[in-house]
Amino acid sequence: MPHQRSSRAVVLIAVVLSQSACYYAQAARGQYDVLRRSEPIDEVLAADSTPDELARQLALVQEARQFAVDELLLPDNDSYRSYADLGRDYVVWNVFAAPEFSLQARTWCFPVAGCVAYRGYFDEQDARRKAAQLQDAGFDVAVGGVPAYSTLGRFDDPVLNTMLHWQDTDLVATIFHELAHQVLYIKDDTAFNESFATAVADIGLERWLRRQGESSEFDAYQERRRLREELVAIIRDASAELEALYDSPVDEDTMRAAKDARLRRLADDLQAKLAASGVDSPGWPGGPLNNARIASIGLYELDLGRFRALYEECGRELECFYDRASSLRLSESSSRR
Repeated sequence: MPHQRSSRAVVLIAVVLSQSACYYAQAARGQYDVLRRSEPIDEVLAADSTPDELARQLALVQEARQFAVDELLLPDNDSYRSYADLGRDYVVWNVFAAPEFSLQARTWCFPVAGCVAYRGYFDEQDARRKAAQLQDAGFDVAVGGVPAYSTLGRFDDPVLNTMLHWQDTDLVATIFHELAHQVLYIKDDTAFNESFATAVADIGLERWLRRQGESSEFDAYQERRRLREELVAIIRDASAELEALYDSPVDEDTMRAAKDARLRRLADDLQAKLAASGVDSPGWPGGPLNNARIASIGLYELDLGRFRALYEECGRELECFYDRASSLRLSESSSRR
């Protein structure tokens, strides 16, 4: 199996290098390195050298992986049945960009994924250099480390050490999120894809915690979800005001000053909400607020309400939910951001 994965990665490298593109080359090298380091979880668990905590987490992954198949109707394949230690905190770093006076994220188009609202790098310094180039060109930029990503079933995605830094509920939710991309992925609509996968992760985690009988964990999860919805509502209100400002006929200096003032107020409002909640969220929302940062948050959060409503309309029946979701297009909501 490892040899087969490596061979497929070599083919991918040959394809992308033929396009003479440095970006594709780094992506292929990074993907090859991930697959090269992958080992079946069963073998990792059987090894005497495996630390106890890692063994516990991987056993949890196996249980959640089977739950994803049996209860969430997610793909039964070899994704997340192997493990890779990359020796770093994130697998990739995503670069987001938006014009100075727009919340519409810049997109980049690729052969497999279509057009997406970010550019991913396996090396943080490469991401920072790209961000600096975009900033020099006048864009608002944001850079964020990513613990996991999906190859949409084209490779057997492993569980990564980067996914194991947080609490168990986050690990389980990440597995559900990434598998959801294999159920439904719409080219050229990042907000649709990420919001759908986040909704599936929420649905799956709720079902998982109920089945485990972990009432305290479920209560804590519900509190975090309510807080997230309140934070998103604050961001949505600020986004509406910023969009109205950007559509107004004022001169650029006036617009720039008003933008900075509204972003400072947004940052204060978010921090006040977090402080009042008592939730420890160091570094959230991931960096200084600007159009790119707001756009990146919107990809994962601002369309969640639509998917949750659809889930309820389906009587919380997943087959109906997936079927109905596949007919949706969120281009109209994306255009509002």
